[in-house]
Amino acid sequence: MDDVNYTLFEWLNAPALPSGCLLALAKFLGEYLIALMPLLLAGCWLWGGARQRKAALEALAAALSALGLNQLIAWLWPQPRPFMLGLGHCFLNHAADASFPSDHLTLWWSVAASFWLGRAMRNCGYGLLAAGLPMAWARIYLGVHFPLDMLGAAAVAWFSAWVAYRLAWRYLPPVYCAALAMERQLSSYFSSHSGSVK
Repeated sequence: MDDVNYTLFEWLNAPALPSGCLLALAKFLGEYLIALMPLLLAGCWLWGGARQRKAALEALAAALSALGLNQLIAWLWPQPRPFMLGLGHCFLNHAADASFPSDHLTLWWSVAASFWLGRAMRNCGYGLLAAGLPMAWARIYLGVHFPLDMLGAAAVAWFSAWVAYRLAWRYLPPVYCAALAMERQLSSYFSSHSGSVK
């Protein structure tokens, strides 16, 4: 398994002197694209209806549980990153921590899988699932992950999204009510303070 993993990594990893345009694209996909995820969830809450808001909360539950599971896996079975083994070429400054599974892809695909499973935002889920593929390539191309890390991320993401989906009937109603109450309190607070400023 390691031989296949290393061979695929060497095939997908950037050469010593990569194209500037390709390197810039990989850095955008592998480092900055993830920033769209919290913006997407916030947008679902701020401008979506009840179904979209509940989908965002369910996706958040899936993402948090997936990242927590990642931490447990990394603690029980820590795997080095390619640059820690002197393999390939690394073009991204990264801490020398556990490589498996990829947190980037786990976060991205857990939200995508949650949207797909929940149906309220299934089309968005399809798009996010597809967008995760170039992100996975970019993390390998930049030298901070192995292909196996991406398979692990996919497994954790789908499992966490499925659990969050199956248990939504239990946790989603109270969490949704609490979030609405918090929103009303914040809205009231800022409205009263904006009025006092005037």
